Amino acid sequence: MTIRIGNAPCSWGVEFADDPRNPTWQTVLKECAEAGYTGIELGPVGFMPEDPAVLADGLAEHDLELIGGVVFRPFHDPDQWGDVLDGTVRTCKALVAHGAQHLVLIDSISPRRAATAGRASEAEQMDKAEWTAYRDRIAESARIGAEEYGLSVGIHAHAAGFMDFEPELERLLDEVDEKILKICFDTGHHSYAGFDPVAFMKRHIDRISYMHFKDIDPKVKADVIANRTDFYEACGQGIFCNLGDGDVDFPAVRQVLIDAGFSGWCTVEQDCDPTLDVRPVDDARANREYLESIGFV
Repeated sequence: MTIRIGNAPCSWGVEFADDPRNPTWQTVLKECAEAGYTGIELGPVGFMPEDPAVLADGLAEHDLELIGGVVFRPFHDPDQWGDVLDGTVRTCKALVAHGAQHLVLIDSISPRRAATAGRASEAEQMDKAEWTAYRDRIAESARIGAEEYGLSVGIHAHAAGFMDFEPELERLLDEVDEKILKICFDTGHHSYAGFDPVAFMKRHIDRISYMHFKDIDPKVKADVIANRTDFYEACGQGIFCNLGDGDVDFPAVRQVLIDAGFSGWCTVEQDCDPTLDVRPVDDARANREYLESIGFV
């Protein structure tokens, strides 16, 4: 078993390619390497250069391997399907150009769901027709990634989207062929949603192809649930904390992976609000050191 630990631009506050608050892509690569990582995700397509030669030089300069990329787009909105397809195809092309393996699909935050992040019993649900069309859009992006580009495609549940809570994720897994859609499992978002990450991993480890390591501050989580705080405010309150400081049992996560013979990348994603007083490189280094302290290398 070989588990490799990477990081991602979202740990530097990069969620959207055109956000003026973003650090430069060169800074992210440089600081990722300085923090001790050997792999990094693409980030939102367009943040890093789409010219393969330019990005290849940047990765080589810092001895970094490109791991995968995320399509964080509104799968829930039929009027935005063109935008979703654009993100899918461009991300696939970028990954293939650098030999990366993992395409991650995430339904982006919906105004209909942001107010009920972490509260499954209160969240608005799709009717049958809306769900079927939504599922089919996810399946088509997965098919493109798997069949047209040869990538390993994983669905990633995310707070405040329509693929958030465990029953929704398991319903999708039941309805879409495993040959084209696996799981990118995010420990933190699963905890935020109110479910047990380790228990889910034990049930579905055979379908988990890729991991995102994220932790949740239990005090902030309790406060935002009690106060019915929406997703954006919860992020501003620091719900995503350093690994080992939250409620995710990472030693147990490691044991599930070991028992299953999991091999491949696990990527640290500590979503941060770039408007706060944060030092991403320090957090990235602390997260790597924590993972090493519990047996990840």
